[in-house]
Amino acid sequence: MERNEARVRIEKLRSQLEEYGYHYYVLDEPIASDAEYDQLMQELISLEEQFPEFISDDSPSVRVGGEPLPFFEKVEHRSPMLSLGNAFSEQDLRDFDRRVRQTVGDEVSYSCELKIDGLAVSLLYENGRFLRGATRGDGMIGEDITHNLRTIPSIPLRLKEPIDIEVRGEVFMPKRSFETLNKAKEEAGEEKFANPRNAAAGSLRQLDPKLAAKRNLDVFIYAIGNISGKDISSHHQGLRYLKEVGFKVNNESRHCETIDDVIAFTNSWLERRADLPYEIDGIVIKVDSVEQQKELGFTAKSPRWAIAYKFPAEEVVTTLLNIELNVGRTGVVTPTAILKPVTVAGTTVKRASLHNEDLIREKDIRLGDSVVIKKAGDIIPEVVNVLADLRTGDEKEFLMPTHCPECESELVRLEGEVALRCINPECPAQIREGLIHFVSRNAMNIDGLGEKVIEQLFSHNLVTNVADLYQLERDELHKLERMGEKSVDNLLEAIEKSKKNSLERLLFGLGIRFVGSKAAKTLAMAFGEMEKLQQASVDELLAINEIGEKMADSIVSYFQKPEVTELLSKLESLGVNMTYKGPKPVAAEEIVDSPFANKTVVLTGKLEALTRSEAKEKIEALGGKVTGSVSKNTDLLIAGEDAGSKLTKAQELNIEIWTEQKLVDVLNQ
Repeated sequence: MERNEARVRIEKLRSQLEEYGYHYYVLDEPIASDAEYDQLMQELISLEEQFPEFISDDSPSVRVGGEPLPFFEKVEHRSPMLSLGNAFSEQDLRDFDRRVRQTVGDEVSYSCELKIDGLAVSLLYENGRFLRGATRGDGMIGEDITHNLRTIPSIPLRLKEPIDIEVRGEVFMPKRSFETLNKAKEEAGEEKFANPRNAAAGSLRQLDPKLAAKRNLDVFIYAIGNISGKDISSHHQGLRYLKEVGFKVNNESRHCETIDDVIAFTNSWLERRADLPYEIDGIVIKVDSVEQQKELGFTAKSPRWAIAYKFPAEEVVTTLLNIELNVGRTGVVTPTAILKPVTVAGTTVKRASLHNEDLIREKDIRLGDSVVIKKAGDIIPEVVNVLADLRTGDEKEFLMPTHCPECESELVRLEGEVALRCINPECPAQIREGLIHFVSRNAMNIDGLGEKVIEQLFSHNLVTNVADLYQLERDELHKLERMGEKSVDNLLEAIEKSKKNSLERLLFGLGIRFVGSKAAKTLAMAFGEMEKLQQASVDELLAINEIGEKMADSIVSYFQKPEVTELLSKLESLGVNMTYKGPKPVAAEEIVDSPFANKTVVLTGKLEALTRSEAKEKIEALGGKVTGSVSKNTDLLIAGEDAGSKLTKAQELNIEIWTEQKLVDVLNQ
């Protein structure tokens, strides 16, 4: 076949396969047999192998999976992927409705849709072509899983219109695929997945896309994050448009005029959900009007215009076999119920938290008891109560130990606390849990140092404190399970990279009691250097906004310990950064003169010189408040390239508009 003839045939095959796929996976209306589809796909793959110059990222052939990746890259979402607030009762829904109407008035309607139990993803398209896909991550930054998402047939690689759009969806594993996968795992003697959600998440976390391609994943697209050149006035209109351009949208959504209609819709799915070919764990309710959504705005964590109604937790009866004790990084000893395995809300439950000794006494929980188990919010297994009437007399009372189950030091109960605590700083369990915390995402964020690797390092006596992580040798790592050449290279690179982290990450990673990630950032901004913080008095700490007495006492006590001084000195000698690298705190008198002082600012479009999170951080450091939507309360809009509806709205409201270059110029001043 001639080159020109091959190009024409390849394009025709792609268009034909895309159309077949759209009807099969999106519309659920097949227009070709499986045999015909497979035959055309094989022809396309063969032609692309003969003429590799015509290979394209949006070809249907990429769905079979490409080469494995060494690791997942971090990517920033163009608009935040916020989580939703939860409702667990009819009254919660009515309270949500009341709050909404207090802001936007009584003329409000809702869009209701099934809450698919899977993994949230963001998909980015430019000029109608699939560019990138990412996990939610922390809402601002996720992991690039494009290579795996391309293998999902229901995700279009080319849209029916050449638009720039970022959409949100839920990747899930259908029940039938889940059963097939677990059957294969059982036959291979491997551990089965607990539920379809875990299976879907695990599949998308594969570095080899060929493995993800075999898992038969699916997706429903449920929202538009950003779109250029298209005016969408309601959520329902947005869903219709998504389907028109080629996305798979769940057909069970409904427009509801009143909160009574919403409640009726949620109740109708309590029993019917079992008949669906996929798992759902609730209903998502959204204010339908986009204009009203903008008026309602957001809290720090979630939109005020949406809520997730979670189905009542399923309760089952099982036997409490034993109570296991775990020692955390702060020394707290937590009892955990070991249960006869039982299925709750689609998940096999073998353990449930008992929180503390007082709860065990209050509920009179004994070994061998028949207990009622539920998953609170369909997430955390919990012992609801004991069925005392079913006792046989063989049950045994459980007594909390007087000494640490890990190091045998005497346990204490500090004044005002219900928890028993091991206060031995050399306790192996505390050291191990402290290491796991130190490398976690919100702390030093060392990729590849998961819980299992830390446990291996600890059990092989390769690490006894966090400083040891920065002295690991290549030969030592090769001795660990599943540590090949690439894994070791990636891990050592991640450890080296973490040395450059800003001070607040190190502060949080050290695990100082009462100091969370937000307080660590506040402290890092206030003192700038670790040495200055080490020397700070209680009064100096209390002078900082958001630092209370308990936290101040804890910080001073921590830095007075000789072993802490030695540890920090060691970390510094190993090259770990001890200074704050973020935007410098601005004095109150400077903020008064700041162009952002007490102003509400919105960022939109693509920013080139700064990431969106950097711009937000700098504006807030100068007294501004950055929000996600334009309203009459917005004072300033920063418009990057391809700014869309937010720019139009700001122009309509006569809001001051800056280019990104003006923002950079002002910040440089």
